[in-house]
Amino acid sequence: MTDYLADVKLYDAGADEAVVNKIVRHLGIALRNRDSSLVSASDPEELARVKEKWCGKKLGVTGEAADKAVDATCAAMKADKTKSRVTFYYLVAKELGKLGDL
Repeated sequence: MTDYLADVKLYDAGADEAVVNKIVRHLGIALRNRDSSLVSASDPEELARVKEKWCGKKLGVTGEAADKAVDATCAAMKADKTKSRVTFYYLVAKELGKLGDL
């Protein structure tokens, strides 16, 4: 099993383990498959799904705010060729100020 907390801490040294665990539980079975456990930042359809499902449905944020949060996360993780979905979702939630809502 991947150490999700360690990966998140590469981007946020003060990451909250409880929040990371909530994201892991939310993603559940998707994390079992390598392809679905990663986010393809170069795929517009993938990013649209993140905005719709994660930002919109889970975090309650849509429109320009969701776009900016996803874009900022893509920029922050640009050097990482394998973007962990857990880390990506954590950083999007942090960017939106929604970590406390998880």
